[in-house]
Amino acid sequence: MFVLDASTTLAWAFDDEESPEAAALLNRLEGESAVVPVIWTLEVANALLAAERRGRISMAGVSRFLELLQRLAIRIDRDSEVSTMPALLSIARDHHLSIYDASYLHLCSRSQLPLATGDHRLSEAAHAANVPLVSGSID
Repeated sequence: MFVLDASTTLAWAFDDEESPEAAALLNRLEGESAVVPVIWTLEVANALLAAERRGRISMAGVSRFLELLQRLAIRIDRDSEVSTMPALLSIARDHHLSIYDASYLHLCSRSQLPLATGDHRLSEAAHAANVPLVSGSID
């Protein structure tokens, strides 16, 4: 099991973001599962809508991609509460991240799971926070 971020997820939606690393992570989900923070659904949906509006992906392409996501073993961690805000703020401040990205590191820390990310800044923050990266993530 590993924590999956939106950047890695979205790489599977767009041909111009396709890479061997992204494909390997997608293949891992055939035998493993991933966990995501609640914000992941909003980030992915917003990016798909923005790409659709710019003509980067069609409505049919969005539908196909959402069907793919529903087939994958991705579990949404619903344990975020108001009480997690101080930790999120601290992580975001310490690593110069958005709260959204800090939520991935926080989930990794709470669950003791590695992170799958295609985001350079988040990858650097993971290294600094001693959060292991899933093979195929940006190092």
